[in-house]
Amino acid sequence: MATRLRSGIFLAPFHPLDEDPTLCLERDFELIEHVERLGYEEAWVGEHHSGGYEIIASPELFIAAAAQRTKRIRLGTGVVSLPYHNPLTVANRMVQLDHQTRGRVMFGVGPGLLPSDAFQLGIDPMSQRPRMIEAIEIILRLFAGERVTAESDWFKLVDAACHLLPYTQPHPEISVASSVTPSGGTLAGRHGFGMLCVAATQAGAFDALAVNWEIANRVAAEHGRTMDAQKLRLVGPVHLAETRAQAIENVKFGYDKWACYFAGINPIAPKPDPAQAADGDPLERAISSGAIVVGTPDDAIAQIRRLQDKQGEFGCFLQLAHNWANFENTKKSYELWQRHVMPVINGVNASRRAAFDWATEAGNASRFMGAAAAAARQTIKAHYAGAASTEASGARET
Repeated sequence: MATRLRSGIFLAPFHPLDEDPTLCLERDFELIEHVERLGYEEAWVGEHHSGGYEIIASPELFIAAAAQRTKRIRLGTGVVSLPYHNPLTVANRMVQLDHQTRGRVMFGVGPGLLPSDAFQLGIDPMSQRPRMIEAIEIILRLFAGERVTAESDWFKLVDAACHLLPYTQPHPEISVASSVTPSGGTLAGRHGFGMLCVAATQAGAFDALAVNWEIANRVAAEHGRTMDAQKLRLVGPVHLAETRAQAIENVKFGYDKWACYFAGINPIAPKPDPAQAADGDPLERAISSGAIVVGTPDDAIAQIRRLQDKQGEFGCFLQLAHNWANFENTKKSYELWQRHVMPVINGVNASRRAAFDWATEAGNASRFMGAAAAAARQTIKAHYAGAASTEASGARET
């Protein structure tokens, strides 16, 4: 692949109901600090308002704090649910974050994922995608410094403008959420946005990957644009250990809790099939289906190759932060990914391998060692010859 793959995390987050929520949020900050030290390049933070597990309601607030604890990693809203907010206030918050982070913030947008969020806000789910499109069109005008008057059935702007314009020109990088429907790909193609494929390894979304990317490219061409694979991001759950058995043992800590929540409230999650209830372990089924990776770095490499075969090039793989394992094993998993998965995917050790093979190849090795041994013998010989000459000279002087 010509596109260098970046690594990142997608922090919804998922926190079980038997832990202190304040400490959970603190651990989220610690996780971002940890992955930055390992060399991860991106962290995306979700917005949710119901369900009890995904307890970050404002990714902007979280990013503002995370930016103070980090120096390099880029931080994205994953995503701002545009139908829940007035477009002017969203634009102003993102511009402020763009300045506070010196351009490290990324603007992920979407219609809102959890149906329970929309119902709490009195929003008809049928209206969410049209509202998302309506909102981002206004936000782009505000980012550009326009003064906007617009009225909808859910917001009203009168001579509105951002009094502070973006730090990043023309604006922070924008990515739109994409899962199964073509709306994300269509919007991305129209404006040249990136795409956040938030359920890339789940059955329906995996099948739609290439289709939605094709839609984005077709729409982009119609608007005189070219889609950039570097801005295509795929999300999937991973937990790694030195052995598959150890990885499976590690996720017994929290996988069942997560799976129960995810299947019960998330519309993109696979629903339990009663016909499969007695057909083995649900964790093993999820692993064998490719929906999740619980195993070794080799298993993770195979998953990336599988996604590349399906999708083609993409710019970043975001590991879904899920708390299946305790925090120490979770941190170790992220380390194993960076140490052993990314070097293979990006071929960063190819030149080192070539250098090693050249130096240790039988013909070269014997030649090099022979030359080194001859040089050593010559040095020893010269040393003793010099010593003998010095001794003879001293004898003559006496």
